Amino acid sequence: MAGKSSTITAVDAHIGQRMQLRRTMMGLSQKDLAKICGVTFQQIQKYESAGNRISASRLFELSLALQTPISFFYSGLPGNIPEETRANRSLRVSEQQACDPLSKNESLLLINLYWKLPNDGQRKIVLNMLKSLNGLDQ
Repeated sequence: MAGKSSTITAVDAHIGQRMQLRRTMMGLSQKDLAKICGVTFQQIQKYESAGNRISASRLFELSLALQTPISFFYSGLPGNIPEETRANRSLRVSEQQACDPLSKNESLLLINLYWKLPNDGQRKIVLNMLKSLNGLDQ
């Protein structure tokens, strides 16, 4: 059941971040997603920040609204989830976000702008420029 959790687990934080990532990639605001799901935008904020845990049925609804399989929310989790969850019970969202470049607004903006380029040729130019700047010249 979704409800206020006194301790944010690494799994809760990860699922919230993946939800925010998918919502952003689809160009939806929290208000848009809330309307689709029949909840308040504050509830979406709480899910994304792991302030409230997401129930199985709500995660299913979110996967439909975000047009992605439920497995998307779990992608990237460590191999031994139960042990990892126990070991990181005190992990806060901000600590995990600091380590995850995809949780940064600049990364999401870059990805969105990249895919808005009108053709593959322009995307290749940008990709080659980034490779060159990082010393990964071909």
